[in-house]
Amino acid sequence: MSLQVEGTINKMTTATISQVKASKIPTTKQQQTDSPYGKGYRTALWVYAGLFYTFLYGPLLMIIVLSFNSSEIVGFPLEGFTFRWYEVVFDSPELIRALANSLGVGFLSAGIATALALSLAMAFRHNFRGKSIVLYLILVPIIIPGIIGGIVLLIFFGFSGVRASLWTTVLVAHVNWVLPFAFLTLYPRLHGFDRALEEAAMDLGARPWEIFTRIVFPIIRPGVIATALFSFSLSFDEFIRTIFVTGFQRTIPVQFWGLIVDELAPQLPAMAVVIIIISIFSSLVGFFFMRRAARTHKI
Repeated sequence: MSLQVEGTINKMTTATISQVKASKIPTTKQQQTDSPYGKGYRTALWVYAGLFYTFLYGPLLMIIVLSFNSSEIVGFPLEGFTFRWYEVVFDSPELIRALANSLGVGFLSAGIATALALSLAMAFRHNFRGKSIVLYLILVPIIIPGIIGGIVLLIFFGFSGVRASLWTTVLVAHVNWVLPFAFLTLYPRLHGFDRALEEAAMDLGARPWEIFTRIVFPIIRPGVIATALFSFSLSFDEFIRTIFVTGFQRTIPVQFWGLIVDELAPQLPAMAVVIIIISIFSSLVGFFFMRRAARTHKI
């Protein structure tokens, strides 16, 4: 009986293998040919993608090219290759001061916003009365337009009697703008955190502060660093709200705007390239830590 069963199974297996060999599996080229959209759709998609990336990155490439143009007029045609305008940027006390102001405000506002976002994210792990209202209040700076936000801050500081300066009104405006993004970046990390680790530490007698400093924070540290760098990038490039509350001390975007309004200075492209490099560098480092945080979260 067992021999008959084995023979039947062998026959079925042989028949199945022959059917699989006989069946034609379509290749990738055949699948593309049999696509219901046809070649015209794929061509249009490639054209659209090419135009999209051209309009997205074309101006950046143009600015980089113009920053090395020896002409004193910003624009084409190109007259020669030079590093002169970069020397003008780094030899200008006003531009260096504005760059230092942007770096200082950026680092400070990023640190404050990240600390507040971390505290809020820890609090939002628990249920409390008015939780949804607090969430909406945190997200208000993202919802309202930048010009409206700048006017609101200007009116608020005017009625409060706070004098416009870099380390008071500008700093508050930057923290107000950066905080929602920092919160939205950190909250998913803490929301998906395994609380069994904290409960095990509590069972072993650890205090809340010890649990946070020795267990929670080391795990979420890459996410916190990425959030701080992302916040710095947002603060460094902020212009709309800053122009309403700035005093005599200017940040680099405000200084850049002033040069455009006063005169189309030939060093503007070089100045723009410096701003782009700093922003891209901080963003790339932030993305690196974000990926590291994602891998840590999966583990």
